[in-house]
Amino acid sequence: MSAPTEAVELNGISVTQLADTIRAIQGDPSIAQFRFRASTSWQGGGRSQTRIKGFYGATAEDTSRAESFTLAGDEPPVLLGSNTAPNAVEAVLHALTSCLTVGFVYNAAAKGITLRSLDFDIEGELDLHGFLGLSPDVRPGYQKIGITYRVDTDASDQEIDELCRYVQRTSPVLDIVRNPVEVSLARSR
Repeated sequence: MSAPTEAVELNGISVTQLADTIRAIQGDPSIAQFRFRASTSWQGGGRSQTRIKGFYGATAEDTSRAESFTLAGDEPPVLLGSNTAPNAVEAVLHALTSCLTVGFVYNAAAKGITLRSLDFDIEGELDLHGFLGLSPDVRPGYQKIGITYRVDTDASDQEIDELCRYVQRTSPVLDIVRNPVEVSLARSR
């Protein structure tokens, strides 16, 4: 019998558990299949509320969340909303930098890089001509997204640049934003 592996933690992440997860997926690729779900209800005007609770992953339905997470959506007054929550395109910016944050922190930990702080600023440019159907030549979504980040670490610039390139290659939300995703929309009766 082998001795238990000493738990190693870096940047608030269990490097030991991360390595165990990677080995488990390498041994059984079905563990890597996940299905996330959300339910959104209109709340009047430009407001909506999204509930997120369960998901399928690691070959089982996850039931660890006692209560649903609730995310609110709204529009600013200039877009006829009541400004009680971020709008959907602002939520996309949050999702993108949240995903990049996880990618940086987890992968820095796996590489033995200690982070003291990590901050992102993100800005998306959008032309309402597409959303309002005023021009078929203008896409309704973002035309451009710019991201800058600041990191406090003892790692070299080369190590951080390499980490940033790796995170960009492996970020699920960055991939969703950069590449078309098959989406089906069907009415439920």
